[in-house]
Amino acid sequence: MGVGDLLRKIFNPANAAPPDAPRLSGTSESALGSSLRSLPAGERGWITFAEAARLFSSEQPQYAFGEMDDAGKLRLGQFSAELRCSPQFMPTEGRVYFTRNT
Repeated sequence: MGVGDLLRKIFNPANAAPPDAPRLSGTSESALGSSLRSLPAGERGWITFAEAARLFSSEQPQYAFGEMDDAGKLRLGQFSAELRCSPQFMPTEGRVYFTRNT
């Protein structure tokens, strides 16, 4: 094993975390749908929580998708079902991930 191979092994270990999921377009439902359709099945991408709130909820962002936002959750659920994807909220990251169903 040469020095270059050793350095690659040290700095790029096989069990390294994969790169971050791609950022999807959250400018409109149509743009988000196009972004989601471009993902391979089983892959995930994300938009900000603020973008998701603006697109799917009529509540203020801090209340979007909360206990009292049944309409927002329903709209997001319908959108996700139509595009065959699963949303996942990650509040600490300020993101909503969408995974394309297989």
